[in-house]
Amino acid sequence: MAADLVEGPDGLLRCPWGLSAPDYVAYHDDEWGRPVHGDTALYERLTLEAFQSGLSWLTILRKRDGFRKAFAGFDPAVVAAYGADDEARLMQNTGIVRNRAKVAAAITNARALVALQDAGGDGALDRLIWSFAPDADGRPVPRSLGDVPATTPESAALAKALKKNGFVFVGPTTAYAAMQACGLVNDHLEGCVSR
Repeated sequence: MAADLVEGPDGLLRCPWGLSAPDYVAYHDDEWGRPVHGDTALYERLTLEAFQSGLSWLTILRKRDGFRKAFAGFDPAVVAAYGADDEARLMQNTGIVRNRAKVAAAITNARALVALQDAGGDGALDRLIWSFAPDADGRPVPRSLGDVPATTPESAALAKALKKNGFVFVGPTTAYAAMQACGLVNDHLEGCVSR
Protein backbone atom coordinates (compact mmCIF):
# COMPACT_ATOMS: atom_id res chain seq x y z
CA MET A 1 0.00 0.00 0.00
CA ALA A 2 1.18 3.53 -0.77
CA ALA A 3 2.75 5.45 2.07
CA ASP A 4 1.26 8.80 1.03
CA LEU A 5 -2.39 7.75 1.34
CA VAL A 6 -4.58 9.68 3.77
CA GLU A 7 -7.63 8.31 5.56
CA GLY A 8 -10.72 10.43 5.11
CA PRO A 9 -13.49 11.02 7.65
CA ASP A 10 -15.37 8.20 5.91
CA GLY A 11 -12.51 5.79 6.72
CA LEU A 12 -11.48 5.46 3.05
CA LEU A 13 -7.90 5.91 1.89
CA ARG A 14 -7.25 8.55 -0.76
CA CYS A 15 -4.41 10.31 -2.50
CA PRO A 16 -3.37 13.10 -0.10
CA TRP A 17 -4.39 15.93 -2.42
CA GLY A 18 -7.90 14.43 -2.58
CA LEU A 19 -8.51 15.43 1.04
CA SER A 20 -6.48 18.65 1.11
CA ALA A 21 -9.65 20.76 0.64
CA PRO A 22 -13.35 19.86 0.77
CA ASP A 23 -13.76 20.85 -2.90
CA TYR A 24 -11.27 18.19 -3.90
CA VAL A 25 -13.06 15.14 -2.48
CA ALA A 26 -15.76 14.79 -5.17
CA TYR A 27 -13.33 15.74 -7.95
CA HIS A 28 -10.80 13.16 -6.72
CA ASP A 29 -13.37 10.42 -6.14
CA ASP A 30 -15.66 10.90 -9.13
CA GLU A 31 -13.75 12.64 -11.93
CA TRP A 32 -9.96 12.64 -11.86
CA GLY A 33 -8.58 9.61 -13.65
CA ARG A 34 -11.98 8.58 -15.03
CA PRO A 35 -12.25 8.27 -18.83
CA VAL A 36 -13.61 11.39 -20.51
CA HIS A 37 -14.83 11.22 -24.09
CA GLY A 38 -16.41 13.67 -26.50
CA ASP A 39 -14.90 16.72 -28.13
CA THR A 40 -16.71 19.25 -25.94
CA ALA A 41 -15.77 17.52 -22.67
CA LEU A 42 -12.15 17.15 -23.77
CA TYR A 43 -12.01 20.77 -24.94
CA GLU A 44 -13.26 21.82 -21.50
CA ARG A 45 -10.55 19.79 -19.74
CA LEU A 46 -7.79 21.10 -22.03
CA THR A 47 -9.00 24.65 -21.46
CA LEU A 48 -9.18 24.29 -17.69
CA GLU A 49 -5.74 22.66 -17.54
CA ALA A 50 -4.31 25.56 -19.57
CA PHE A 51 -5.93 28.08 -17.22
CA GLN A 52 -4.51 26.15 -14.26
CA SER A 53 -0.94 26.55 -15.47
CA GLY A 54 0.95 28.37 -12.73
CA LEU A 55 -2.05 28.34 -10.38
CA SER A 56 -3.64 25.95 -7.92
CA TRP A 57 -6.12 23.49 -9.39
CA LEU A 58 -8.38 24.44 -6.48
CA THR A 59 -8.67 27.95 -7.95
CA ILE A 60 -9.85 26.49 -11.27
CA LEU A 61 -12.17 23.97 -9.64
CA ARG A 62 -13.88 26.69 -7.61
CA LYS A 63 -14.37 28.80 -10.76
CA ARG A 64 -15.45 25.92 -12.97
CA ASP A 65 -19.09 27.03 -13.19
CA GLY A 66 -17.91 30.53 -14.06
CA PHE A 67 -15.75 29.12 -16.84
CA ARG A 68 -18.66 27.08 -18.17
CA LYS A 69 -20.88 30.16 -18.31
CA ALA A 70 -18.17 32.39 -19.79
CA PHE A 71 -17.27 29.87 -22.49
CA ALA A 72 -20.82 28.88 -23.48
CA GLY A 73 -20.62 25.44 -21.90
CA PHE A 74 -17.37 24.95 -23.82
CA ASP A 75 -19.27 24.67 -27.09
CA PRO A 76 -16.33 24.91 -29.52
CA ALA A 77 -18.40 26.37 -32.36
CA VAL A 78 -19.66 29.21 -30.15
CA VAL A 79 -16.25 29.96 -28.61
CA ALA A 80 -14.56 29.79 -32.04
CA ALA A 81 -16.77 32.69 -33.11
CA TYR A 82 -15.69 34.91 -30.20
CA GLY A 83 -14.14 38.17 -31.28
CA ALA A 84 -12.45 41.17 -29.69
CA ASP A 85 -15.61 42.23 -27.81
CA ASP A 86 -15.90 38.76 -26.30
CA GLU A 87 -12.25 38.79 -25.25
CA ALA A 88 -12.78 42.16 -23.57
CA ARG A 89 -15.90 40.81 -21.83
CA LEU A 90 -13.99 37.76 -20.59
CA MET A 91 -11.18 39.95 -19.24
CA GLN A 92 -13.77 41.71 -17.05
CA ASN A 93 -15.37 38.46 -15.85
CA THR A 94 -14.47 37.81 -12.20
CA GLY A 95 -15.97 34.32 -12.49
CA ILE A 96 -12.89 33.11 -14.38
CA VAL A 97 -9.14 33.59 -14.25
CA ARG A 98 -8.57 36.81 -16.18
CA ASN A 99 -5.35 36.12 -18.05
CA ARG A 100 -5.21 37.55 -21.56
CA ALA A 101 -2.94 34.82 -22.98
CA LYS A 102 -5.10 32.04 -21.54
CA VAL A 103 -8.35 33.62 -22.74
CA ALA A 104 -6.86 33.99 -26.22
CA ALA A 105 -5.66 30.37 -26.08
CA ALA A 106 -9.17 29.12 -25.22
CA ILE A 107 -10.53 30.89 -28.31
CA THR A 108 -7.65 29.76 -30.54
CA ASN A 109 -8.12 26.18 -29.36
CA ALA A 110 -11.85 26.29 -30.07
CA ARG A 111 -11.02 27.38 -33.62
CA ALA A 112 -8.44 24.59 -33.90
CA LEU A 113 -11.03 22.08 -32.67
CA VAL A 114 -13.61 23.28 -35.21
CA ALA A 115 -11.00 22.94 -37.98
CA LEU A 116 -10.12 19.46 -36.71
CA GLN A 117 -13.81 18.52 -36.79
CA ASP A 118 -14.20 20.00 -40.27
CA ALA A 119 -11.40 17.73 -41.46
CA GLY A 120 -12.15 14.63 -39.40
CA GLY A 121 -15.75 14.86 -38.27
CA ASP A 122 -17.30 14.89 -34.84
CA GLY A 123 -15.10 13.11 -32.32
CA ALA A 124 -11.89 14.16 -34.06
CA LEU A 125 -10.37 15.59 -30.87
CA ASP A 126 -11.48 12.53 -28.91
CA ARG A 127 -9.75 10.22 -31.40
CA LEU A 128 -6.62 12.38 -31.48
CA ILE A 129 -6.23 12.60 -27.70
CA TRP A 130 -7.06 8.97 -26.97
CA SER A 131 -4.59 7.78 -29.61
CA PHE A 132 -1.88 8.82 -27.10
CA ALA A 133 -3.19 6.75 -24.18
CA PRO A 134 -0.33 4.58 -22.97
CA ASP A 135 -0.71 0.84 -22.44
CA ALA A 136 -2.05 0.60 -18.89
CA ASP A 137 -0.42 -2.80 -18.40
CA GLY A 138 3.03 -1.33 -19.01
CA ARG A 139 2.73 1.46 -16.42
CA PRO A 140 3.75 0.92 -12.82
CA VAL A 141 1.16 1.82 -10.20
CA PRO A 142 2.40 4.87 -8.28
CA ARG A 143 3.04 4.16 -4.62
CA SER A 144 3.80 7.76 -3.64
CA LEU A 145 3.34 11.23 -5.09
CA GLY A 146 7.01 11.12 -6.04
CA ASP A 147 6.23 8.26 -8.44
CA VAL A 148 3.82 10.43 -10.46
CA PRO A 149 5.60 12.10 -13.39
CA ALA A 150 4.99 15.65 -14.61
CA THR A 151 5.47 14.61 -18.23
CA THR A 152 5.82 11.40 -20.20
CA PRO A 153 6.88 10.56 -23.76
CA GLU A 154 3.16 10.20 -24.55
CA SER A 155 2.33 13.65 -23.18
CA ALA A 156 5.17 15.18 -25.18
CA ALA A 157 3.88 13.46 -28.32
CA LEU A 158 0.30 14.56 -27.57
CA ALA A 159 1.43 18.16 -27.06
CA LYS A 160 3.28 18.05 -30.37
CA ALA A 161 0.23 16.63 -32.19
CA LEU A 162 -2.10 19.22 -30.67
CA LYS A 163 0.27 22.04 -31.65
CA LYS A 164 0.53 20.62 -35.18
CA ASN A 165 -3.26 20.91 -35.34
CA GLY A 166 -3.27 24.57 -34.26
CA PHE A 167 -3.73 24.23 -30.50
CA VAL A 168 -1.75 26.50 -28.18
CA PHE A 169 -0.88 26.52 -24.47
CA VAL A 170 -0.60 22.73 -24.55
CA GLY A 171 2.95 21.83 -23.56
CA PRO A 172 3.91 18.36 -22.32
CA THR A 173 3.11 19.19 -18.66
CA THR A 174 -0.35 20.56 -19.49
CA ALA A 175 -0.93 17.62 -21.83
CA TYR A 176 -0.01 15.18 -19.06
CA ALA A 177 -2.29 16.93 -16.57
CA ALA A 178 -5.09 16.60 -19.13
CA MET A 179 -4.23 12.92 -19.63
CA GLN A 180 -4.59 12.42 -15.87
CA ALA A 181 -7.82 14.43 -15.65
CA CYS A 182 -9.34 12.62 -18.64
CA GLY A 183 -8.42 9.10 -17.56
CA LEU A 184 -5.85 8.30 -20.22
CA VAL A 185 -3.64 7.43 -17.27
CA ASN A 186 -4.59 6.40 -13.75
CA ASP A 187 -2.26 8.11 -11.29
CA HIS A 188 -4.31 7.40 -8.20
CA LEU A 189 -1.89 5.90 -5.71
CA GLU A 190 -1.84 2.21 -4.95
CA GLY A 191 -4.51 1.51 -2.35
CA CYS A 192 -6.51 4.66 -3.09
CA VAL A 193 -10.28 4.10 -3.05
CA SER A 194 -10.49 5.68 -6.53
CA ARG A 195 -7.88 3.44 -8.10
